[in-house]
Amino acid sequence: MRQTVVFPSGSVDYIFQSSVEELLKGYEKGQAVIITNEHLFKLYPHLFKLHKTLVLPPVESSKDLRTIDSLSRQLLEAEATRKTTLIGIGGGVVTDITGFLASVYMRGVPFGFVPTTLLGMVDAAIGGKNGVNLGFNKNIVGTINQPEFILYDMAFLQSLPNVEWSNGFAEIIKYACIFDADLFAELEGKNISHYKNDAADLVNLVDRCANWKNTTVIADEHEKGIRKLLNFGHTAAHAIENLYELPHGKAVAIGMVIASMISEKISGLKPTDTHRLKELLELYNLPVHQKVNTYKAMEILKMDKKRNNENVDYIVLEAIGRAAIRSLPLTIIETVFSDYESHN
Repeated sequence: MRQTVVFPSGSVDYIFQSSVEELLKGYEKGQAVIITNEHLFKLYPHLFKLHKTLVLPPVESSKDLRTIDSLSRQLLEAEATRKTTLIGIGGGVVTDITGFLASVYMRGVPFGFVPTTLLGMVDAAIGGKNGVNLGFNKNIVGTINQPEFILYDMAFLQSLPNVEWSNGFAEIIKYACIFDADLFAELEGKNISHYKNDAADLVNLVDRCANWKNTTVIADEHEKGIRKLLNFGHTAAHAIENLYELPHGKAVAIGMVIASMISEKISGLKPTDTHRLKELLELYNLPVHQKVNTYKAMEILKMDKKRNNENVDYIVLEAIGRAAIRSLPLTIIETVFSDYESHN
């Protein structure tokens, strides 16, 4: 099944329930270069025999400008041209690097994604954001550039470790919090085991989340307004993810708890809704407690891309399923960080 989604900067073909093998057979030798990580390269060696493959360490620390420099040199050595398609097969680190590299190599080459994690399928691969980190600062260097295609091969999820299922559900819960109260209630009545064992339900869930993100990005591709809502939980998460070497989903879970605490103070979120969010996160094996050094976290947060002088655009909940963008003083955010720290 194929669906074309048109964004202001270009169209993306979403190819659902398809095979990555068929995709790769469609390119003649030399027409494509694959970028993947060491884990997938070892797990699926047959996928990487037809085309030149560049292999990354499967860690967040590889997402930096040194990696872009190294990969660019490898592309030159492989005689990759402006007509060479880069195909990122992997999770969010791989797709972020692939998209950024494709955007800058020879001032732009075609690229596409095959997300292999649940988080990648529902969030990281969608929307055209491509970036790398500078030290503790997440995605501070990057582009907004849409891939030609995103292929969903659900077979990859069969080898996904439990921690990666939880990481993916952090982003799914995020969509439910900001857009979809019915989805929130549905998630409360199920669990990871259910979705692992019900293929149709899982496909519907992935499609539902992808549609939420696509709708938002179509309306605001360059994040001037409504797209900022997708950052719910991420401002705090980005401040603590690299600081404590947490998986992205776990950091987002903690970030959503902190955002809900801020929401109680700023937008009148009911404490019962914060309680529901915490229970849902725990149901999907995500943390709600984490030791956080407020000073160190705030030093990173002060360099957040969404900062404007002494304020930061922060996403708060008004209720489950309804979010708002508020420009908040750093002092308010620091106070809630301190409250969170004191209870952990």
